[in-house]
Amino acid sequence: MNTKKIIFTGGGSAGHVTLNLALIPLFQKDGWETFYIGSTKGIEKDIISKLENVLYYPIQTGKLRRYFSWKNFSDFFNILIGIVQTFKIIKKINPDIIFAKGGFVSFPVVFAAWLLNKKIFMHESDLTPGLANKLALPFISKLFTTFSETKNFIKSRYLNKVEYIGPMISDRLKNGNKDTALQICHFTANKPIVMAMGGSLGAQSINTAIRKNIDILLSKYQIIHICGKGQIDNNIVLKGYCQFEYVDKELKDFMSAADVIISRAGSNSIFELLSLKKPMILVPLPQTSSRGEQSLNADVFKKNGFCEVIKDEALQTKDILISTLDMIYKKRSDYINNMNNSAIKLSDTQQLFEKINSIGFQS
Repeated sequence: MNTKKIIFTGGGSAGHVTLNLALIPLFQKDGWETFYIGSTKGIEKDIISKLENVLYYPIQTGKLRRYFSWKNFSDFFNILIGIVQTFKIIKKINPDIIFAKGGFVSFPVVFAAWLLNKKIFMHESDLTPGLANKLALPFISKLFTTFSETKNFIKSRYLNKVEYIGPMISDRLKNGNKDTALQICHFTANKPIVMAMGGSLGAQSINTAIRKNIDILLSKYQIIHICGKGQIDNNIVLKGYCQFEYVDKELKDFMSAADVIISRAGSNSIFELLSLKKPMILVPLPQTSSRGEQSLNADVFKKNGFCEVIKDEALQTKDILISTLDMIYKKRSDYINNMNNSAIKLSDTQQLFEKINSIGFQS
């Protein structure tokens, strides 16, 4: 019997890789050969290259934009090159299944796989589909969604491809050790801890707000600051303040230690925070640099009483970060109770693995 093979794709940010990271070990444990197609310089290459038994194939990619830019013309040709490259890779590997998590690197993979008549599964984390996933819909077999409402944003002719599965929660952040975090950061156990993170690429507004208010913050809290690649400020060396570009294995320990999280509002991240019952201050990406999906995600969480929301453009307003943080810390038990009593069903990656495995081999 031939070994089953699966190609994963997705990239541009860690959010488009996280679910793949959780699924890959499940397929490997089941005896599948696992491959990954990503960009030549994206964060997915750095992350996936650390995994065992996953062969990484880089391809040319072009960013998909909803607005006019001269780069759209050059990127169009990069996408075509990526499709040709992927076509050759898929023909060589001959996988049974393609799994696409989104991001602009995924479209060439999906289209080339469709040309070769492969089973293609895709996952959408946000309330509204990203542009790459929207463009890929005609060519896929199934789209799994985190929000049941996502179907309201999809054309009726594709609704038969949509399946609501709920937020995917992996085990990667479970069983964190607070003492380990305290040791790594040289923190004390008798002062509350706030963790600020802006995603894999960092968030300039969050970084600026933390550093602008650092003295006031440190008078009340200890700060774990995950500031993004190239965003560390080596001029700030203060007791109770610990900064990192990116955190992987230690993240579960930091999460365990944190009393409040300040974060962007990407779906993967905030549902993981919900599963850990962490009170949040969410700072969605501004409309100028996104399609507004993070604002929609944050609004859902705010209505459920899981978080407070500060608009990106308001974050530098005097005292807003401090006052919001003080309020949420003081009332943190209320937010935790709301999360404990939530009707939102949290799924796990094992369920998604089983669905892909079963549907993938239906005739």
